Amino acid sequence: MLIIGSHVSFNGTQILGALQEALSYNANTFMFYTGAPTNTIRKSIDEKYTTEALKLMAENNIDINNVVCHAPYIVNLGNKKDIDKYEFSINFIRNELKRCDEMKITKMVLHPGNAIGISPEEGLTNIAEALNKILDGSTKCKILLETMAGKGSECGRTIDELAFIIDKVKRQEQIGVCLDTCHLFDGGYDISQFDNYLDEFSKKIGLSKIGCIHINDSKNTLGSHKDRHENIGVGNIGFDTLIKIIYSDKLENVPKILETPYIGENDDDKNRIYPPYKFEIEMIRNKKFNPHFKDDIRNYYHQN
Repeated sequence: MLIIGSHVSFNGTQILGALQEALSYNANTFMFYTGAPTNTIRKSIDEKYTTEALKLMAENNIDINNVVCHAPYIVNLGNKKDIDKYEFSINFIRNELKRCDEMKITKMVLHPGNAIGISPEEGLTNIAEALNKILDGSTKCKILLETMAGKGSECGRTIDELAFIIDKVKRQEQIGVCLDTCHLFDGGYDISQFDNYLDEFSKKIGLSKIGCIHINDSKNTLGSHKDRHENIGVGNIGFDTLIKIIYSDKLENVPKILETPYIGENDDDKNRIYPPYKFEIEMIRNKKFNPHFKDDIRNYYHQN
């Protein structure tokens, strides 16, 4: 069965509101941040909303094990020159895992970190050290390290870098990987030959470690290291390549999450933007690209 959804909002009624938004897109999974991705301000998890969400998931045949949380962008486990910031990041991620446990979420995606002003190997070692502090047995939720595009000093661009980190993590049952199609492409992997990538991944890490896939097209050329997402079928990866990845037999039971841009009514009016996910999910399910889907989105939201 295809497990497909998108990034949704956690505001208001928390995971219940996130689920209701996902259902409006005809999704059977979703991903959310437990607060703004650009800061570490967090509200307490409301058990009432979690209980209602779990009931609604069961009614709609959504498996909580396919629902994904995402850690904020701003924590950095790759550098400990400022030991206070490093320790803050460790404690914050540990607390995010506890919040996930409260909501019965089993997977949290994490950007590995940046090796700012130090060697890549030192950055990777710092990340592994931090993960061993975070995964101390006090939580159950698994961390999925996201594949990165390689901007600046980003760690986790290559399979080898991810393997370096994962091999050093003691609690192997709590560590995995989230593939991001845009990041892989921008990072230099020709994912039109996706089976070749999976073969290398299988040898060096193991396909069982893949816990989530972010499905994004790319505004950039192969190997640009820029990380700019594009709507499905509109970018340089292309619809057919993305469909082959989504429907890969080797990844059938892995949740696929869209993080594609909202559709703007026009370049001069950024206040009127619309989520593309209902329409992108429909194209993915039909395995057929609709060249007019952006116009269809605008028309749909104008009428509703």
